[in-house]
Amino acid sequence: MTVTDRTAPVRKAPRGYLTVGSTVAIPVRRASVFAAAGLFVLLLAAAVATLAWGRLGIDLADLPAALVGDAEGKDRFVFNRLRGPRLTVAIGVGAALGLSGALFQSVTRNPLGSPDVIGLSAGAGAGAAFCALMFPDTVPVPVGALIGAILAMALVYVSTGTGFRNPARLVIAGIGVAAMGAAVTQYVVYALERDKASVLTAYVNGSLTARSWTDATTVWLVLAAAAPLAALISRRLDIGEMGDDIAEGLGSEPKKAKTLAVLLAIALSAAAVSVSGPIAFIALTAPQIARRLTRGSGPHLLLSALTGGLLLVLADLCSQQLPLFDDLPVGIYTMAIGGAYLGYLLVREWRKGVL
Repeated sequence: MTVTDRTAPVRKAPRGYLTVGSTVAIPVRRASVFAAAGLFVLLLAAAVATLAWGRLGIDLADLPAALVGDAEGKDRFVFNRLRGPRLTVAIGVGAALGLSGALFQSVTRNPLGSPDVIGLSAGAGAGAAFCALMFPDTVPVPVGALIGAILAMALVYVSTGTGFRNPARLVIAGIGVAAMGAAVTQYVVYALERDKASVLTAYVNGSLTARSWTDATTVWLVLAAAAPLAALISRRLDIGEMGDDIAEGLGSEPKKAKTLAVLLAIALSAAAVSVSGPIAFIALTAPQIARRLTRGSGPHLLLSALTGGLLLVLADLCSQQLPLFDDLPVGIYTMAIGGAYLGYLLVREWRKGVL
């Protein structure tokens, strides 16, 4: 018979840790919690504005009924066919791109190591466009995007001579592969199938117009599958940013973590591109904004996903509501956002005397 000492003191987790049971303690920074809460509130506000603003907007009083499926008439049509799928796709694509960028920047330890710069988005866009035009009834667009992304990353990996380990070579090779991917996309759209070029113009620039619940399901299924895996390797990526030798000494297996991170980033970016086209700069800027919100180290995966979703929803809100342009592709707005942010960083570094 075993006697249990009920008077033994209960072991408490140290401050700064979230406990799951008695054996799991996850490090949590207070700044990260506040930043995540703030980003979530802003994302929720942007989502409500997307559904409520404009001539076809749903009144705030009727919005709860639309969310639970009880809307009728115009509100039902607007939510189920126009703005509901578009908003859901925007959040999913933005989160997928933000998470993909955070994974790549952590692996390469390079703020420019995003799917935009190293050719992943361009390769996925080229594969999706090629399959959509040349094999419309044979190869699904998401499969084409995945194939294009894998081929682009394989080409970058081989052309650097050092895989993904050398940041300078990675960026140079990625720029070349991105240019090749863009050239293939333009050739397919304008040279081979000129009569269908107008249909894919918005897709090539990145667009959320006329998206369906099927598109939302595609990107959210990939996001739901990839996010837990990314969370599992988050701690290893954090340690890996101190260098491979230190990470090896701490037993974090950096090579396996980096390989999984790259595969997850490819899958996330390919899923995003397959439903919205190659939307620029979200993957590049979201992780940098997330890092500056907390001023801490680490990949900031959750914050990057929330930031990416918020940026894309805001860009799509501008695309729908600004009176100067008629439903301009959202990718053009993200280019403007990304360009302005990069300009801010350059001025900031110049004032510091770094440049």
